[in-house]
Amino acid sequence: MKTQRQSAIVDILNKNRIKTQEELCLALKNRGFDVTQATVSRDVKEMQLHRIADHDGYHYTIPEPQPVRRVNERRRRMFQDLVAHIDYSENIIVLKTLPGAAQSVASVIDSLGHEQILGTVAGDDTILVIVKQKRQILQVLKEFQDMISK
Repeated sequence: MKTQRQSAIVDILNKNRIKTQEELCLALKNRGFDVTQATVSRDVKEMQLHRIADHDGYHYTIPEPQPVRRVNERRRRMFQDLVAHIDYSENIIVLKTLPGAAQSVASVIDSLGHEQILGTVAGDDTILVIVKQKRQILQVLKEFQDMISK
């Protein structure tokens, strides 16, 4: 439901000039979404919508997607700053992080959408990365090592 609602918000903002959250709420209701202003407010925050000024006042806009290069630099920096050690066995890669950093690094790994990674399990300072095929372990390992090399 949330995904469809947020998709509708993108469509509404691409086609209409929406000045307030109340207008956005009404536009969503006109499309069959039973929403409150509080729900719309959470969506605005989560989607990082901006209110910008022009000759007719303020209106909501969709943020420009971040350039891939900037996202990759941020991922690389996170790996460099937080990953202390990488090792592997069979089809599992083990990453040791600074205390408390495993969840954040695992989230970055999950966001990569790597087709050879089945998933991650993170504790406080340890992440298990399950690689789909044993023969792909060295390739995935090299990608992680490249991210932490300075």
